[in-house]
Amino acid sequence: MEKTDESNKFKTTKNLMKFLIPSFIGILLFMTPIVYQGNVTIPVAILSGKLQEILTGKIPFIMTVLITFTFLMTLIVKITKPSFIENSKYLKGLFDVSPIWALSRALGAVFAIMTYYKLGPEMIHSGNTGGLLLNDLLPVLFAVFLFAGLFIPLLLNFGLLEFFGALLTKIMRPLFSLPGRSSIDCMASWLGDGTIGILLTSKQYEEGYYSKREACVIGTTFSAVSITFSLVVISQVGLANMFAHFYLTVLAAGVVAAVITPRIPPLSKKPDEYISESKPAPSEDIPKGHTSFSWGMEKALERASKNNDVKEFFIQGIHNVLDMWLGVAPVVMAMGTIALVFAEYTPIFKWLGMPFIPILQLLQIPEAVEASQTMVVGFADMFLPSVIGASIESPLTRFVIAALSVTQLIYMSEVGGLLLGSKIPINLKDLIIVFIERTLITLPVIALIAHMIF
Repeated sequence: MEKTDESNKFKTTKNLMKFLIPSFIGILLFMTPIVYQGNVTIPVAILSGKLQEILTGKIPFIMTVLITFTFLMTLIVKITKPSFIENSKYLKGLFDVSPIWALSRALGAVFAIMTYYKLGPEMIHSGNTGGLLLNDLLPVLFAVFLFAGLFIPLLLNFGLLEFFGALLTKIMRPLFSLPGRSSIDCMASWLGDGTIGILLTSKQYEEGYYSKREACVIGTTFSAVSITFSLVVISQVGLANMFAHFYLTVLAAGVVAAVITPRIPPLSKKPDEYISESKPAPSEDIPKGHTSFSWGMEKALERASKNNDVKEFFIQGIHNVLDMWLGVAPVVMAMGTIALVFAEYTPIFKWLGMPFIPILQLLQIPEAVEASQTMVVGFADMFLPSVIGASIESPLTRFVIAALSVTQLIYMSEVGGLLLGSKIPINLKDLIIVFIERTLITLPVIALIAHMIF
C-alpha cells in the first residue's frame, strides 16, 4: 500500500501539465521537421538562421572577442587565482582547465585574431582554413549554441528523457548497448544538428545519467549529420536527384556502425563509471505491475514535480550557452584550423588515403586512386571529401564518397572539436581510431548498396 501511495503522489494534473507542456515545446523546437524556404529543418535551426541574418558580418568579430576573452580569463585564473572564481564551482570549472586545454584556448585565440585581422601566414587565415571556421562555421555554432543552450532544459528537465528511457530501453540496450533515453540525442541530431546531440549528451553525462562509456558511444555514434546538411553534401557531388537513395544508404550504414563500434575498442574499453560515483547509476528495470509506458509516465511525472523554479531554468540555460561559447568554440577554432591546414597545405591525407586503393579496387569502385584521396580527408572537415570528389566522373564513386563522408561522423572542424571541448571523456587518439573504424565498417555497406542502385 505504501508503495502505491508513493507512486501516486506524483500523479497530479499539475505534474502532468509540467511534463506535457515543456516537453511538447521541446519536441516542437528540436525534433519537429518542417519545410522552410524549400529545406527540411527544425524551428531551432530557423531561429539560429534568423539571428545570423540579423548579425550578418558581426559574428566573426563577436566570436574572436569571446575566444580571446576565454583565453585571457584562463590565463588570469592560472596566474592569480581570483577568489570570486575560486569560490564559484561553475566559474572555476569553466576557466580553471588543465594545461592541454589552456594551450588549445591559447591557440584558438591566436588563430581567431590572425584570421579576423588577416595577420601572419595565409595558411592560417585563408578561406579554406581559419577563414572557413571563423566566417562560416563559428557563426552557425554561435547561433545554434544560443538557442539550443537556452531551450535544451525543455528536453532534459521535465520528464521527456525518463519517459522515452523506459519506452525504448528494450530497443536501445540490446541493439546499441545504450540506455533508452539516448534515443532523444539521436533524434535531435538527425532532425536538427549533430552539435545539439553533443550538447545533450554532455549535459546528460555531467548530470550522471550516462556512464563514461555511454557518453563516448553516443557522442561518436549518434551525433548524426542533419538531413539538411546531407542534402548539401549530395548536391555538391551533383546527385541531388538521388537524395532518397543516398539518405537511406547513410541510415543503413550508420545503423551497422552503431551496432559494431560500441562493441570494439576503444569504445568498448571505456569504463561504465559515472562522473560522480556517489550517485547511483540510473536503473532501467521496469517494476512488476508496470508496462514500459506506465513506468515511463511515472518517472516522467516524478521528474517534472522537481521543477518549480523558472529562474533556475533560465540560469541553467545561460550556463549551457556559456559552456559552449567559452568552453567549446576555442577548441573548435584551434583543432579545426590545425586539421584544415594539414588537409589544405600538406599531402598527408593523400598519403593516408593510399592504403584504401586496394580496398576500393576490391569493392569494384571506379577511379579508385582518385577516390582514395577522399577517404581520410573527412577527418579534417566533413565537406572536403565531396568537394574533392565532385570532379570524379563515375556517379557511383561520387555517391560512395558522399555517403561515406556523412557516415564517418568524426570531423575535427565541428563534431571532433566539440567532443574534445566537452566534458565527454574522449581524447584525440580515440577519435582517430573511431574515425578509421567507422570508415572500414561503413565503406563495404555503402559500396554494396551503390552497386545495387547504379
